[in-house]
Amino acid sequence: MKSVKLYSRQHIVPTQSQLLKPLKSIWAKVPPLRSRSNKPLAMNTEELLNILTYYHLQEFSSGSELIQALQEDDYARNFVAPAGGIKHSTFFDTVNDRGVEQLLAVFTELQKQASGILPSQYSELGDLVAIDGSLIDSVLSMHWAEYRINSKKAKLHLGFNLNHGIPRKLFLTEGSGAERPFVSSIIEPGQTGVLDRGYQAHHLFDQWQKDGCHFVCRIKEATHKEIIEEFPVKENSHVFFDAMVLLGVPGANQTQKPVHLVGYNIEGKSYWVATDRFDLLAEQVALVYKLRWDIESFFKWWKRHLKVYHLFARSKNGLMVQILSGLITYLLLAIYCHEQHGESVSIHRVRQLRNQIRNEAIQQAQTQTAMQNRKRGKHLKRLKKPHANS
Repeated sequence: MKSVKLYSRQHIVPTQSQLLKPLKSIWAKVPPLRSRSNKPLAMNTEELLNILTYYHLQEFSSGSELIQALQEDDYARNFVAPAGGIKHSTFFDTVNDRGVEQLLAVFTELQKQASGILPSQYSELGDLVAIDGSLIDSVLSMHWAEYRINSKKAKLHLGFNLNHGIPRKLFLTEGSGAERPFVSSIIEPGQTGVLDRGYQAHHLFDQWQKDGCHFVCRIKEATHKEIIEEFPVKENSHVFFDAMVLLGVPGANQTQKPVHLVGYNIEGKSYWVATDRFDLLAEQVALVYKLRWDIESFFKWWKRHLKVYHLFARSKNGLMVQILSGLITYLLLAIYCHEQHGESVSIHRVRQLRNQIRNEAIQQAQTQTAMQNRKRGKHLKRLKKPHANS
């Protein structure tokens, strides 16, 4: 493995195969990608994910541009594309019709692996999972992605592991799909869902507690509050309210179980946050809700720096393949950045990785040219060498 000097330090030059190394222990658990006809598969799941990871890492603006690179670029053709090459129709038929089951299995196993590798933060606050939805602009021909008249959007519902800073679970719906029902599918008993006020639903607060799931959820300031017991508030604290309450109007939408309600001010803005976690101090409740912004930062970074939403497929299957492969790429980057640099994912490291892959592509081309020139030189020498007299 070669190394380069960067900022007076030696760094191992990463390759795409090195980035994909964590997947080696996963492939045996992944169901095989099967052909839907008598024709043999042009590529397997490992080859498909190799292509899709390359797509997300590089600055491609479309699937067609990716396929052109796989056909014409020496590095992509030799080290990314399947051994027999890849055709435009083969790639798009595959991503539009299959691959979700396989990539979902890879994502599930990889996020477990990443959770065991990456350092855990905020363990004293519990197992925290931020939940949010993100709209994805679609095209009018994507009829399944109904949002409103003349507007097509899909919606990604994501659970984000706040302790390790990685995506955990996901669901894809049409843009008008409700968000609240997915909370129960994303969090597991013992975990704490961290939610914005769009998820406020008093009957769900009761249901999640019955299911053994916790929540920390911002609520609307005008929500009716029936105080059962007030707790003392520390002097000079940003917390101004701490109490056990019932939320909602009696006989209408009031919670059956009391909740821990905390009110606090940040930069002149008031926040009201409800939770079933009576084991947390008011300041800790405020901190947990503040951590929810990590999922907002993830969505913003992910959309901007990985080519996730330059859509290369219009079917729901194809969009799910693209999103899953983007999340898998992020998990691989998280593991790589931690193991190689002791850091979390950053655009600096992604750019560095892109540049190194490109440099390796140039080096590979130069090496191949040099080898061809040597072979040509040896051949010419043999032709010029006089034959021995018989």
